[in-house]
Formats: sequence, structure tokens, C-alpha cells
Amino acid sequence: MTELRTGLALAAISSAMLTGTATAAEVTAISTGRTDHQLIYEVIEEGLAALGYENGEMLTGNYPAIHLSIGQGDAHYTAVHWKPLHDDFYNNSGGDDALVRAGPMYTNAMQGYFIDVNTAEAHGISELEQMKVDAVKSLFDTDGDGLANLTGCNPGWGCEKVIEHHLDAYELRDHVNNDKGEYFALMADTIERYKAGQPIFYTTWAPNWIMGVLQEGRDVVFLDAPFSSLPGNPDADTAWPDGRNPGFGANDNFILVNKDFAESNPKAMAFFSGLRIPISDLSAMMLRMNDGEKEPHQIEQIAKDWIAANQVDWDALIAEAMAAE
Repeated sequence: MTELRTGLALAAISSAMLTGTATAAEVTAISTGRTDHQLIYEVIEEGLAALGYENGEMLTGNYPAIHLSIGQGDAHYTAVHWKPLHDDFYNNSGGDDALVRAGPMYTNAMQGYFIDVNTAEAHGISELEQMKVDAVKSLFDTDGDGLANLTGCNPGWGCEKVIEHHLDAYELRDHVNNDKGEYFALMADTIERYKAGQPIFYTTWAPNWIMGVLQEGRDVVFLDAPFSSLPGNPDADTAWPDGRNPGFGANDNFILVNKDFAESNPKAMAFFSGLRIPISDLSAMMLRMNDGEKEPHQIEQIAKDWIAANQVDWDALIAEAMAAE
């Protein structure tokens, strides 16, 4: 994969690729480079190949760069665009004038804050607000500075922006350290600490293999946020129907497509728009990967297994896309 840097056009990608004459030759995707996301791209690439497209070398970048590259025409699509979490990236990359959302591929993706069940039950912890209590936050202090350490998101991710907003909105800045870095490396350490019987405090979302390893109710408990608050959205309502509030909004995932490419490629757009992969299926696929099926050929096989398990719907989607004009 090639690292795409914000604002740099890729000379190797001809503008002709956005016209109808070249799309059958090659399509260029851009991703975060995460292996769990690669499962989704494997499914998409199988579909595009069935429609006669050639899948080009995948580009990688962080979320702002991904959105900019698609808006500028340096890449054709990305498979992971959460609405509303990525709305700012969308608007800052040309919005409706340059981009098209296809889908949604899945809906009602959740995110929240979690701690281990043993610590929660032993100390009566059920709310994020309790991290302001010295006796509580000290339980999750992993670096000795007196503040709780939260395993947070990568810098540049949409969830990192939400967490930083929450630290101020909930007045937690003086009580919680937002540990940023390579999220899955940080979570690997968090899981090891849990296995060693130590308290853990982290954020995660679905679809994600972590939800299968640290299961709510069995291993961890959800922490209620004190109220709804999202960056740039004073009227946000993040409460769930059961009364709990994760602080994060429910998101729908779309395939984000360059508008010129979308208008010139009705077959690809019909496929993008019709593809549905349930969160439960994605989480199961990601758990297989985390359990050891991590090699490229194994990831490809996981995607093919999902297609085979949904062959009737898959064949109907490909036929519908082939007929699009």
C-alpha cells in the first residue's frame, strides 16, 4: 500500500480514471490500512471484479486525508465512512459537490466507554461521571499521575475528536488521560491487563473484534455518559431507547465515492448502494481474523466465505448492478 499524505495529488492516477472509458480498467480505493477494514474491501473488490473492473493498488491515509483524496479525485472510494461521525471530514472535502454516499452498508453502529466488570461491581461504578472521584480514578491510573487512563482512539480519528470534546464538556480533563496512539496496539495491552486481573478503562465500537473478546456483561460493563454532547452539534441526542447514554451518536456506514466517478459508473454505484453487510457478520469476520486468520490469503478467504454464505443475495446484487445504466 502507498501512504497518501493530505493535500498531495497522486500523479500516477490519471484524471481519465474518472471517466467512463477507464473505469472498467481500474478502480482505486483508499483505506486506513487497518486489517479489520481490509475484510470489507475484500468483499467489495470481489464485487467490482465480477462487474468487470480491475482493482488497483490500494492507497492508505488517515481519515481527513482519505476524505480529501476522494473529493479531489485522487482515489475513487473508501469503504468506511460513518455518518454523522465523519460529517466534518465530508464537509471539509467538498461535500455534496465532490462526494456521494452510497448505502448504507450497515446501520446503528455504536461506540461507548467501558470498564472491567469486576472493578465495576466491587466499587459500584456505572457512570463516566464517577471518574471525578479520587478513589475511582486511582483504580485506572496506569502511569502514576493520579488520573484515570483511558485507552482512546488514534489521533485524527473521528472518535478521538469526540473523546476530546467529552473531556471538556463533562469536565473530565483534570481526571482522565486520553491515551492516544495505535489503538489496536493499546487495546492489546489493555486486554493483557484484563487477563492479569487489573482494572481497565477503554472505548470501543461495533463492528469490532474487541466486542467479541471483551463481552459486555461477561467481561466489561458500559459506562453512562452524563448527558448528550457531540462536537459541533449542540442539539445532539445520543441516548438509547433503553435510557442509557453512551455519549457517542449511533452511526450508519456508507461507501464514500468521488462524485465524478459515481456519475460515470452506474454499475459500480448500484453495487455500492446495494451492498449490505450486517454488523453481526462483520464482527464475526473480524473475530476470525483476530483469532489467527491474519494472512492476506486468509482475509480474502474470510470474505469469500461470507459471500458464499449469502450467495443468493450476492448474485442478485451483481445481476442488478450489471443491468444499471
